[in-house]
Amino acid sequence: MKKNNKNISRRGFLKAVGAGTVTTTAIMTGCKPDNKVSATGGTIGEVPTDKMTYRTNPKDGSKVSLLGYGCMRWPLSKNANGEEEADQDAINELVDYAIAHGVNYFDSSPVYVRGWSETATGIALSRHPRDKYFVSTKMSNFRNRTFEEGVAMYRKSMKDFQVDYLDYYLLHMVGTSIEDFHARFIDNKLLDFLLKEREAGRIRNLGWSFHGTKEGFDYVLATDVKWDFCLIQLNYQDWKYATGMNVNAEYLYAELTKKEVPVMIMEPLLGGRLARVPVQALSLMTEVHPEDSAAKWAFRYAGSQENVLTVLSGMVYMEHLQENIRTYAPLETLNEQEYKVLQQVTDILINSDYIQCTECQYCMPCPYGIDIPQTFTHYNRCVSAGNILKSSNDEGYKKARREFLIGYDRRVDKLRQAAHCIECNECLSKCPQRIKITEELRRVDKYAEQLKQNIEF
Repeated sequence: MKKNNKNISRRGFLKAVGAGTVTTTAIMTGCKPDNKVSATGGTIGEVPTDKMTYRTNPKDGSKVSLLGYGCMRWPLSKNANGEEEADQDAINELVDYAIAHGVNYFDSSPVYVRGWSETATGIALSRHPRDKYFVSTKMSNFRNRTFEEGVAMYRKSMKDFQVDYLDYYLLHMVGTSIEDFHARFIDNKLLDFLLKEREAGRIRNLGWSFHGTKEGFDYVLATDVKWDFCLIQLNYQDWKYATGMNVNAEYLYAELTKKEVPVMIMEPLLGGRLARVPVQALSLMTEVHPEDSAAKWAFRYAGSQENVLTVLSGMVYMEHLQENIRTYAPLETLNEQEYKVLQQVTDILINSDYIQCTECQYCMPCPYGIDIPQTFTHYNRCVSAGNILKSSNDEGYKKARREFLIGYDRRVDKLRQAAHCIECNECLSKCPQRIKITEELRRVDKYAEQLKQNIEF
């Protein structure tokens, strides 16, 4: 990991979020230095520094930025030995820009970015005054469930973030089963320990992130613990049509609101799919707002729910960060007509050919080297573009065939493509969306082979 000075002067900070940021953005997007460019290539105008929407934490009255920074997908670079590592310079720049434009919530986990996320985020944040940001991280004790290992993980998080208290701490990925909840947090007394840490002030807010069943959700919510918040998957498709290891967000949100538990949101873009909707869906949106991206619609939907404290976004690129800041600085809540448009968009999405992957990478690493998330991402991008062929007689067959195959080879190394999956099924239990991964890989491979061999279908 690249070394960086821990402290940053006011002059250095302004330089980092000023000229330095514009230069990086210009390189990434090919725009002029005085232009701001959206993720889809259109200009979005100036990015305000003083208009961020904040929500009030009812427990302590603190103001949390509606846009939260999800630190699961930080940019990577290669060191002198050709090995990948967290790109600390790029991370510092993104964090500096976010803080300068009102973002104050940063969410991580010991398992994110191959275990580098907490350290890299901690280096970037520690260069700013402690009262300028909220640290959120998780007890990700999926494998070793002993009390000792859990306490060690918790203390390491605090050390890696370079803090003596955590603003928000979550039991990670709770709700798969009641037995799992007891094994990870109750039987080993870890939850008792965390409650004492909250009482001592070293944890300011204690909550949990949900993936699982309705029964699992109801059970955890009904415990006698006074939960300070809960992180759920919420977006306009999952509101009524959740898939995999999830429950309709409409139900989750209503139950949490009844219990007066503030809501944090993950996957507002459903792994990026709601930023790349099919053409017919996008046309419905552009009829109402010609200049707005599909991503902006999704973020406005997530932020329009009143009991939401923050909406997490994993922003790897500066243009994504800038566009999301614009969306929430300030937020314009959806009106009745816009909700109706999104229902029509949802009808298109749930009847499409999408693989329900959110690119969370929990399935990785594959023991046989298959790049599962990138394989699915490429396929889904082709679905969004209307380039998945139903028949070799389809109009535009040659063009769609070429774009799929060339794009597949560019995005995924040939040795890591679906063709090399041996169906060991090790990935299945790791997927929060409960995707039948090996079946979907077989489907992608069959489609690719049909195109390669020019087989009629």
